[in-house]
Amino acid sequence: MSGIKKLLEEKNIHLLFEISLIGKGIIALFEIIGGILVYFISQQFLLELVLAITQDELTEDPRDFISYNLLHSAQSLSIGSQHFLAFFLLSHGVIKMFLITGLIREKLSYYPSGMIVFLLFILYQLYRFNFTHSFWLLLITAMDVLIIGLIWHEYNYLRKKRN
Repeated sequence: MSGIKKLLEEKNIHLLFEISLIGKGIIALFEIIGGILVYFISQQFLLELVLAITQDELTEDPRDFISYNLLHSAQSLSIGSQHFLAFFLLSHGVIKMFLITGLIREKLSYYPSGMIVFLLFILYQLYRFNFTHSFWLLLITAMDVLIIGLIWHEYNYLRKKRN
């Protein structure tokens, strides 16, 4: 029981919050870069790249979950989907980077805004999931749920600490 209490100490939760923000920041940076790349690269190049990345793994295990889903996603990508993906990645990355910067700087106004924006991302991602059944959307959504919980906790902690 004392191990759980120690794990849930404020400093550990704050450390998890900071680590998750850094992780989300790195992901946001990759989303921005990925959004730009997806917009400008051809579908054929994208498919060849994914094939090169997944070929060894799929040869070893044709049912490898990540490789299979990555290849399937690349094969079924239309031009409209490609443009949507570019817009989604770029906008998602830029907005997250903006919010994460404010959260790292402990700007209290960013906390409610961050929770609302991440909630809107979650709602939209779940809506898109109904059409795509994409594993990646579920993974992003699960991370966003965790981030909202951590933002909520950190916001309440900072408000109490400053009063």
